[in-house]
Amino acid sequence: MTEETIELIKRTTELQGISGFEHSIRDFMREEMTGLVDEIEMDGLGGLFGIKKSSDEHAPKLMLAAHMDEVGFMVSSITSKGLMKVLPIGGWNPYVVSSQRFTIQTKKGNYPLVSSSVPPHLLKGKKSESLSIDDILFDGGFESKEEAEEYGVRPGDAIVPDVETIQMANKKTFVGKAWDNRYGVTLVLELLKKLKGESLPSTLIAGANVQEEVGLRGTKGAVRKFQPDAFLAVDCSPANDLNGDKEAFGRLGDGFLLRIQDPGMLLSKEMKDYLIDTAESNNIPYQYFVSKGGTDAVAAHQLNEGIPSAVIGVPARYIHTHQSLFRIDDYEAAKEMVYQLVKTFDQSTLDTLKKF
Repeated sequence: MTEETIELIKRTTELQGISGFEHSIRDFMREEMTGLVDEIEMDGLGGLFGIKKSSDEHAPKLMLAAHMDEVGFMVSSITSKGLMKVLPIGGWNPYVVSSQRFTIQTKKGNYPLVSSSVPPHLLKGKKSESLSIDDILFDGGFESKEEAEEYGVRPGDAIVPDVETIQMANKKTFVGKAWDNRYGVTLVLELLKKLKGESLPSTLIAGANVQEEVGLRGTKGAVRKFQPDAFLAVDCSPANDLNGDKEAFGRLGDGFLLRIQDPGMLLSKEMKDYLIDTAESNNIPYQYFVSKGGTDAVAAHQLNEGIPSAVIGVPARYIHTHQSLFRIDDYEAAKEMVYQLVKTFDQSTLDTLKKF
């Protein structure tokens, strides 16, 4: 792990952009990609991809896709006291939302918020009830609805977690927001830097989609625009390793996630064999993963005439909160795996993946 990698992880994870409001991440990716690819193109919803062309004009096209967006909230209304009611953008456990710092992004500027909670002193003698996000208000310190509006607050404004990414004591572990999926953004940018000046046996279309967290929306336009022959999603998934179960799916420190099944996609035998052969021949640590949630590969593999697709993932604890905890060695394994796949993917590989 280099200082450049650490700095890039901090920058990508601390950028703020929920689904539909990915502007700062897209601008950063465009800046970082410039000079590393032959072309940079955007689809109609805002996904951004760099194209690194093969010298063979008949070479297949491989799409490598992260997603830019993170989970957050949207203002639905403003109370007379100037507090905000919200809608969740992406999946949230309501029990992790209260008493956290956020940023609201308005037309007039960005301002700090805190999510409401009830102190224990005011709960004495009251029956406990289940919590929902509808019970939580977002407080910018405004005195009234009119004052909030003077600062530009309006329904539809984005609310994003506000967190600094830090290294933990052992230097192997990081904690911060949005590793789902700034992991993928970081990997794509580092991969393109590593590939600078190298020739590839396929045309690489590498970048990030928008609006993954709200129904895998962005990848549909991107795939139709770029017409890839194969698709690799790079995405973060929940770790389930707190009790030390060696059979649990998603264990920190055990390598990248080779996703074999989720509710929307089955990994084909041909793709699984290709991934395992690549990982084992290059001594890259991996672990099988079964998921209860999907990735952009769910949408991509069903488009056009059907596209061979896979997910190269990493696990993180406590995703979709302010504090996701992840291991750098899992990231390094995923990065090396994607590098090896990109370097070897050619027409023969594509023919094998389609040989049923």
